[in-house]
Amino acid sequence: MSRLGLPPSVNPKTDATEIAGELKEVAPDWLTGFVPRRQLTNGHLQTIVGNFLPRPPLNVPCEAEEVLVDPGDGSRVLCHCHWQPEPVRAGRLTAVLVHGLEGSSNSRYILGIAARAWAAGCNVVRMNMRNCGNTDTLTPTLYNSSQSGDVGAVVEHFARRFGLECVALVGYSMGGNLVLKLAGEWGNRRPLCAVAAVGPAVDLAASADALHEPANRIYEWHFLRGLMRRFRRKAELYPGIYTTTRVGPIRSLRSFDDRIVARYCGFRDADDYYYRAASARVADRIAVPTLILRALDDPFIRLLRETRAALAANPHVTLLETAHGGHCAWLSCDPGNEIHWAEATAMRFLLAKCGEAPNHP
Repeated sequence: MSRLGLPPSVNPKTDATEIAGELKEVAPDWLTGFVPRRQLTNGHLQTIVGNFLPRPPLNVPCEAEEVLVDPGDGSRVLCHCHWQPEPVRAGRLTAVLVHGLEGSSNSRYILGIAARAWAAGCNVVRMNMRNCGNTDTLTPTLYNSSQSGDVGAVVEHFARRFGLECVALVGYSMGGNLVLKLAGEWGNRRPLCAVAAVGPAVDLAASADALHEPANRIYEWHFLRGLMRRFRRKAELYPGIYTTTRVGPIRSLRSFDDRIVARYCGFRDADDYYYRAASARVADRIAVPTLILRALDDPFIRLLRETRAALAANPHVTLLETAHGGHCAWLSCDPGNEIHWAEATAMRFLLAKCGEAPNHP
């Protein structure tokens, strides 16, 4: 593992050029120093503001193509696609973007990195996990953190359709776990060429339990409201499969995963689910250039010592840790849209590892 960390504690008053100068001799060209916005050195503030801060519009010359991909089990996942001109499409880098828990292809961070990928000349696929993006009717199943096969099905579908030569995956939080899990399962299988995971939930059990800490209950309640609303919707659509009468009170994410996800998705219990779904289990098998962005003040994403050891033993993985950044936020002191440091860093990494994509006409 290449561990590229910023100074352990970055003073928000420090000039960004000074930090960049300190990193110049050890950092690759794609990496710039992260200095948080002056008022946002608290992980909770970064997380909350980052969740609501708007991005510029996604400017592409035509409407996104909606494509339903069949993972092969009677379900379908919806993708919103932006394709470069047909003569150059197959040779351009294709970025497949995967959102986090209770997000969608229209989440702000997904639109933000989609705009950067498109501007760099890439094809862009904004993937919805099962049931997300108002697609509950497209599958009788629930969605969960083990379904890396759906990401693989999306890659294979478009690779066959267009003869794509190079595909990169970008995942946020739960989506970060999915793309890392697929990378471990696939190894160096083409056309996968690189992966970027932003605030990934690599160790699911530890992160789920961290959500139940008093300081994080507001996030847990937010997720649980959405998950329970979705479960009740699934019970209305598929009453022969789901019932809400025997669930009992759900007051934690672990309880939801134990009583609902494990029950309906083929796991023994929450612990079995967390073990089998965690990308940490296959981290040693990742065989393409992979960037993992992690903020040390992320309120609820945890990285266990043994997982760090597995990553350290893998030369294909770069773990980039910053003192600040919150959960998938990384709002920097840079002006304009460059405030979104993680999105810019992830794209620079992918372009550096997969080859610069020429700007689209």
